[in-house]
Amino acid sequence: MSDQPLLTPGPLSSYNVVGEVTEGLHRLLLDRYDLGGQPPRIEEELSFVPKDREEVIYIYMYRAIQNPNMLTEKRWRQAPIEVPGDDPDKPTIYYQRPPLVMDLFYLISVHSKFRSDAERLLGWTLMTMWENALLLRRPRRFVLPDGRVIDSKGRDWDPERELDGDDDGVHVERVALSLVDDLTIGDAINLFTIHEAPYRPFLTYRARVAMTGSIIATGETQVRAPRAMPVSDTLRGPQVPGREVTRTGRIKSTGRRTKKDWPVPGPTGHDLRPLEEDPNADKESED
Repeated sequence: MSDQPLLTPGPLSSYNVVGEVTEGLHRLLLDRYDLGGQPPRIEEELSFVPKDREEVIYIYMYRAIQNPNMLTEKRWRQAPIEVPGDDPDKPTIYYQRPPLVMDLFYLISVHSKFRSDAERLLGWTLMTMWENALLLRRPRRFVLPDGRVIDSKGRDWDPERELDGDDDGVHVERVALSLVDDLTIGDAINLFTIHEAPYRPFLTYRARVAMTGSIIATGETQVRAPRAMPVSDTLRGPQVPGREVTRTGRIKSTGRRTKKDWPVPGPTGHDLRPLEEDPNADKESED
């Protein structure tokens, strides 16, 4: 199949997963709070000034980059879905580009009236996220060109569907947080200063997400591959007219070259020779 399909792709599938990771982080901390009293306030603005006795957990996504270790080509490939009801004589084949793997970095900080209470809240946040790092675990969402939202088995997509131990053969979307040391003290001070916020103790976390794009539907396709080359030609590499090439791809020289034939880099030199002494010149006496 060509890299530029003629059919129009359908809607995007997971463009909103970045926001869902942030919302999942909010829900994790609010649902697990068990220290008694009123739960802390979740705030995304570092410059927010709380009230006198209000405790705040700041969650700020400060960086989003493409994962450099999981790069792949953007060519269209067959989507990992099974849609029942297609005509077996004329099956519908669904294509999709490979997912875009992103790393999301979060800064988490706390505030309380007293420093000891802020440190207690920071320790609780650290241990809560250490024991419940999995934010999303659900069937992966696919949007067909006709607008239907399904999972990889062709069923209606339900994010609350219970998954068994084998995941029932369904492609599962998992997003977890890992504690990383990403910001130095100087970087954090600059970040708080830009937002005109006081410096507070902080933690940095990384979430890795795979964002899937749109899907196209086609009929039967024909895959065309370039004609295979002999192994010897593959090893030799491209042929150069008028020059013989070795097995390793190096160009054989046509003849021996002397040292005078070697090109000298740099500007054109001058023919400088040492000044010869005149044998008739009077030599100074040593007396």
